[in-house]
Order: sequence, then C-alpha cells, then structure tokens
Amino acid sequence: MSVSPTSRWLAVLLLACASSVQAQAGDRIWGEVYTTSDEQYEGFIRWDRNEASWADILNGSKEIPEETYLAWLDALKGGERPMRFIDLMGYRVSWDEEDPDFPSSATSGIRFGHIAGLKATGADEVELTLRSGERVTLSGGSTDIGNLRELLVDDPEHGEIELEWTDLDRIVFLPVPEGARPASPRLYGTVEDRDGRQFIGWISWDLDEVLGTDVLDGEEDDGKDHEIEFSEIRAIEKSGFGARVTLVSGEALELDGTNDVDDGHRGVQISDPALGMIEVEWDDFARIDFQDPPPALGYDAYDGGHRLFGTVVSQAGDETRGRVRWDADEQWSWELLNGSSRGIRFSIDFGQIRRIERADPFGAFVTLVDGRTFELDDSNDVDWDNKGIFIERAPEDQADQPTDSSWQFVSWEDFLEVRFEHPTAPPHEDGVGPASPGRRP
Repeated sequence: MSVSPTSRWLAVLLLACASSVQAQAGDRIWGEVYTTSDEQYEGFIRWDRNEASWADILNGSKEIPEETYLAWLDALKGGERPMRFIDLMGYRVSWDEEDPDFPSSATSGIRFGHIAGLKATGADEVELTLRSGERVTLSGGSTDIGNLRELLVDDPEHGEIELEWTDLDRIVFLPVPEGARPASPRLYGTVEDRDGRQFIGWISWDLDEVLGTDVLDGEEDDGKDHEIEFSEIRAIEKSGFGARVTLVSGEALELDGTNDVDDGHRGVQISDPALGMIEVEWDDFARIDFQDPPPALGYDAYDGGHRLFGTVVSQAGDETRGRVRWDADEQWSWELLNGSSRGIRFSIDFGQIRRIERADPFGAFVTLVDGRTFELDDSNDVDWDNKGIFIERAPEDQADQPTDSSWQFVSWEDFLEVRFEHPTAPPHEDGVGPASPGRRP
C-alpha cells in the first residue's frame, strides 16, 4: 500500500509535535486551582492567554512602603519633606507633599516559577507566597490581575476548564507530575529584529498565541482566508504590509488583513529563562523561526528569590559591599530591571544580572550571569530618573543576613557600577563576567 506525500508530512508533523511536547512538559505551569464555589481542579495552567511556562511573568503593580520613601528623602534632602503652601485671605496654609519624583506605587512582575501559592484578595489584587516564604502583594496594572482575559486549567479528569477572575480563590503551584503531558506544545523559537539581533525563548505571538494548537489568521491578496495552527508553521517573516508565512510542508503564503500578520500586531514576547522577558514590537520585528525547545528546566529551577547583595562602586572609586536596594525600591532577585535597547523592551530578572554599569551620557550596560551584555536606557532603572542605590554594609560571613548598620546611599550621579553576587551564579574568570562594549578601561 502506497502512502501519499501529504500523509507522510502529517505523520512527521505529529511525531515532531509529540517530541516537542515531551521535551517541554516540565517547563509548563502546573497547579491546584481552588474556586470561590469550592471546586478544585489540577493540571496545566494557561494564564491570561499568553502565559503558560514557569519562565513567563505575572505582571502587576506594587505599593512602595512609606519608610522606603522616607529613607530616600532623608538621604537626598536631609529628612525634610517637600512642602506646598497657598496664601488665602491673609492666611498661609501649608502641607507635606509626597515628592513627585518618588511614586507611591511602581510597576512590578515576577516569574511564575518563583511563586508557591497565589490568593485572590480583591477585584484587582493578589497575594503571592513565594517559594522562599516571602509574601508579596500585587495589584492590577495589566490584564494579568483582576481584568484577566481567561484562566484555563487542563485537568486530566475534568478536561479543559475555563475560569474568570471572579471564580478564582487560590492556586497552589506544583512541579509537573511524572508522566504528565500537555495536549499542545508551547511555542519556542528565534526572533530576529530589523537590526539582525536574535532572541531565543518561549514565544507569545501578538501577546495572545502561545501554543501549537493556537491559530494564525490571515488572507491572501485574492481574498482567500487562512486559519493555520502554529504547529504547522516553520517561520514568519515581515513582508510588505503583511507577512510571509512558511509552513512545515515548505509551502509559503503571503498574508495580511489581520492583527496576526500586519501592523495591527501587538508584538512578540520572548520568555528567556536565563534573562527574563523581551518584547519586540511589529515595527522592529523582522522574522521568527520556530524550533524545538531544549530540555525543560522545570519548577525546581526557581527558588523564590533572595535579597540583592553585591558591591557598589562610586564615581570616586569607593566600594561598599552589602545588601542592595536598586532604584531605592527593588531589593529582591525576583524583581525586574526594565529598559530598552534600540526599540526592544527588556524586563530582566535581577537574579540573572551580574553587573550594571552607568553609561555616559545616558543608560547603563547590563551584564548577565551567562555573559551577555545589553546597553539599556529609557527607564528609571537604567537612566537619570533612577532614584539612587542604597547599600547596607554586611559582614563578609553574613552576606544574606540582616545587620545593624545603616543604609548608605549613592545617587545615580555618583554611581559607577554594581557587581551582584548570587548564591548559585557560576563564576567567570574575572569574577564578574566578560568585558562589555563601551566599558571603561
């Protein structure tokens, strides 16, 4: 009996998908989900459509404690609160004012792998218990919290369950059980921007599609509509006002007419376990090549984070080693450093950063634990809007313990570099990492 070319191609495609699913199973989010109506489900979790892996980021906002603001104020202005006053009918009314340069809240985020449990505590608020035992409260600021687009649980017993934010009570996150396999592979690939730079990791296409069974929509010039599962796509390349979509079969289609393949596209996110998250907007996008992922790191690759610790160097060459509070409010390795590089937006897990150097006149060089270096700007984390760096000097043998010493302050103007120390970071030959372009001699 002869086998048609189409049947052979489908068999190869199914085998490739099965291999991809098996390779990445441990990296997928798994948990026990408890609802407000006392129902319980357990399985693979897809959060807000575009998060499905431990490396993906739960986005929100965090409140900045008043004591953090007062410490900054004391360091910067000698403890005097900014005052405002108004003269009215011969009387002067004055009041303390929160300094506009120090907001009461800030954007934040954390990778799902760092979270042990999640509790919905309000219409747009969630309390996280991290794997370290630390508790963190995040509120809205994205569709991840409160305005959740959907929460899907692929329960082996009950099938795929779709929940809304108001259905959610709490989640206990767990490693993927031995033998569990998701129904569809997570998208993984290499994204190239218009400058030829490449970024590799778990893919969220149009901030929406993340699985092989998700569908790309588009139409050809003759009006023919296409709905193509991503598992059938080998590559997508921007072409004219649309995109050239190359299938696994080798067929190439010129498509436009939808936000999947034209300038209505909302961008491509790449979740890189050794970095954090990179976002490439359509204007900067050139091409993506889908590929099988490497072996999954799994839930146990994340520890819930630790206090930031390192050596801060001033422009005068003074060095202070101890616990670090970056930009006056970020002090945990799970927190994110934000910045841009030629239009590409980065959210880098502090636990993956080895060194940050101030660049002249703007921005900063950020060197990762794995040696990669990026020059970033356009964020208060890496530019002149940085609120300064606090360092609490600690004894050599108590690097991760509280001390009785007071926090020292280095303004961005006086800052030269910080060299972070992480408990599990592999050492480089120079103890920090390879030289970065533009680094001072």
